[in-house]
Amino acid sequence: MARARYWLLGALAGVAGVIGTALFLEVGGATDPSGPPGNGPLTVVTLGDSTTSGEGAGDYAPETDGVRGNWCHRSGNALVNRIDVPGVEAKVNLACSGAATEDVTLDGTAQWTEPSQARRLTELARTHRVAAVLVAVGANDDPRFSRLMSDCLNARLKLATPCRGEIERDWRQRLDAVVPKVARALADVRRALADAGYRDGDYQLVQLSYASPLTPDIPEELRNLSGCPFLTEDLAWIRDHAVPDLSAALRTAADRADARFLDLSRAGHGHEACTGGEHPEHEWFTRLTLDWDGFADAERVEHASVESFHPNAAGHEQVAGCVGLFLGTAEREAACVPGEDGALHLSTEGADAARRGADAAHPR
Repeated sequence: MARARYWLLGALAGVAGVIGTALFLEVGGATDPSGPPGNGPLTVVTLGDSTTSGEGAGDYAPETDGVRGNWCHRSGNALVNRIDVPGVEAKVNLACSGAATEDVTLDGTAQWTEPSQARRLTELARTHRVAAVLVAVGANDDPRFSRLMSDCLNARLKLATPCRGEIERDWRQRLDAVVPKVARALADVRRALADAGYRDGDYQLVQLSYASPLTPDIPEELRNLSGCPFLTEDLAWIRDHAVPDLSAALRTAADRADARFLDLSRAGHGHEACTGGEHPEHEWFTRLTLDWDGFADAERVEHASVESFHPNAAGHEQVAGCVGLFLGTAEREAACVPGEDGALHLSTEGADAARRGADAAHPR
């Protein structure tokens, strides 16, 4: 917002900022009116994998684009950098592309040379007033979502039978297995902040789910290496079953960890990769993306296609707007869904039914 020209407008803006900050902290459940402890800037942090790091959104921080083996691909266009919450002064992205739950936990492994994300959060919380932590993790654990996409792509290229048949054999077991892992990662986020002197009510902890990057409703001419080379049956299964099932599992994990939950499973509907036909600028996800220069570099070749089917800059901007709205509410859970205007909107409709479905699929 441009600086107010007259002192009265400036005063009103200041009052609005104070009110907005108070609401933000109250929603977080803070028992202390001052909010998070410390004297640093009020901060929103993202943890997790490629969904929050910004893989596919471009504009990667140079030090995370292969320098000394760091391929976390943190993007300047990532959702945390687009969130607009009154009073928030700093936005920090600790997520790393390819991360699994063990890369988030306090005693976790190093991902692309970087230490545990929860441990880094503890260090950050000593110099920043952490008001919200957004976590997107779980897809790279037992569900192996990237491998799922790869298998389905190969099924199309080899003109084989749909991939869903093979994946469905143990899909439910894999989802059941990831729930306690995500719950543990979220619990370690709370431990990390507790180690820095925070109480649970000093901040918001939000588990995000994943949006479906694909749909069966794409032009036939784009079902190839120039766009989205998948079988129609597999595209329908990914959108209508795999992504919603994973979202239900993550909702259960959030409940176990006493975290808030934001369902993104429908967030991309109508804007998936290849839906724009000749106008990819209307899409919120990357199509099959190959870094041809990377094939000539032994260190980069294994990362030459990692941007494929991830949210692009426009997708991150849309999700960020919805996340910002969610942080300003007292709702335990909600969903981001496209509206008639084509933009994402926050919805709480169907939350109770979704919770019952998740409880039935993944009992505590």
